[in-house]
Amino acid sequence: MNSHLNAVKITDKVYWVGAIDWAVKDFHGYSTERGTTYNAYLVMSDKITLIDTVKAPFRDEMMARISSVTDPGNIRYIISNHAEMDHSGALPETIKEIKPEKVFASPMGVKALNAHFNLSQELTPVKSGDTINLGNMNISFCETKMLHWPDSMFSYLKEEKILFSQDAFGMHLASSMRFEDEIDESIIMWEAEKYFANILMPFSSQILKLLEALPGLNLEIEKIAPDHGPVWRVKPERIIELYRKWSLQELRPKAIIVFDTMWQSTAIMAKSIADGIIAAGGIEVKILPLSAKNRSHVAAELLESSAIIVGSPTLNNNLFPTVADVMTYLKGLKPLNKIGAAFGSCGWSGEAVPQINAFLKDMKVETFSEGFTVKYVPKQEDLQKCFELGKQLGMVLNQKIAGAS
Repeated sequence: MNSHLNAVKITDKVYWVGAIDWAVKDFHGYSTERGTTYNAYLVMSDKITLIDTVKAPFRDEMMARISSVTDPGNIRYIISNHAEMDHSGALPETIKEIKPEKVFASPMGVKALNAHFNLSQELTPVKSGDTINLGNMNISFCETKMLHWPDSMFSYLKEEKILFSQDAFGMHLASSMRFEDEIDESIIMWEAEKYFANILMPFSSQILKLLEALPGLNLEIEKIAPDHGPVWRVKPERIIELYRKWSLQELRPKAIIVFDTMWQSTAIMAKSIADGIIAAGGIEVKILPLSAKNRSHVAAELLESSAIIVGSPTLNNNLFPTVADVMTYLKGLKPLNKIGAAFGSCGWSGEAVPQINAFLKDMKVETFSEGFTVKYVPKQEDLQKCFELGKQLGMVLNQKIAGAS
């Protein structure tokens, strides 16, 4: 065990005892080019309590940080806010080593943890509204089912005014800094938005219901401590309001063009479509070639866009593989309130555009055109049609935004 690893003080009674993963670059399909953290928190109450653990390979790092504050054997309680393996992987060995009096999880968390592991200790279920007494402190619970797993829950430490929010309000960001105000603002905002888009966007309606109910819980929140990324300590309500904004997915003057290309024909078409959107006026356009952009970057850009135009060449009577990949991924994220169109080039059969249209239909994206297919290399008249397609999309989006205001 590395004796140089220390806990980080969050408040006088709460410490961060998690782990930093500088090397992870892909998190089940999500591009984590800045790495991540697996956050665990130690509450130094009369009954010392550990909130969440870490991914299994990082257990020793967590135990070393705990040991910098107290003997791990002094921990009386463990709370599991989320059973996903990056937070529960170290739980079985941690239970065996410290032998806590009780391990708490939501009712669904108890089922999930027992399904994952052959635990050496019986788990104690807690539900929304329950409170456990830590001697000189109290922790209350709020189940947040499907945000983003059935077992997910929040824990609130009343005396320290900290909300332990499991995967909500987090981000994948490895850093030696533990608080959001210590990190460049542009990085914080991008990673928070990207995280929401890729992890929580499918659950936007549930998030809005939770945020509507939050004031009724009468929680005075001074810090939000998620399971990934930094702790929010400067106006933590701003990340709550961002979640409200992102969940609404209201109409915005932004369009993305997502495509891949074999011999540059589809790429040339994308640029003409972008020119048409720009000509409609007032709309930001981003071109996202899949040779340069990961699916998770596309999802992040889509979150605050109201239009998605997708292009693909036809390969073996199908979509180009990268386009099929990103469309499958985006379909699972269930974006709301989008308009869109399809385009592409082909040599002879031309199945790509109809297949894109089928994806857009399944995603409930409103299409205003059947799309446009070019044979081989686009001619000037083809590029003019692409321009008109883009301009038409821009006009439709501007009309929708004007009608909603």
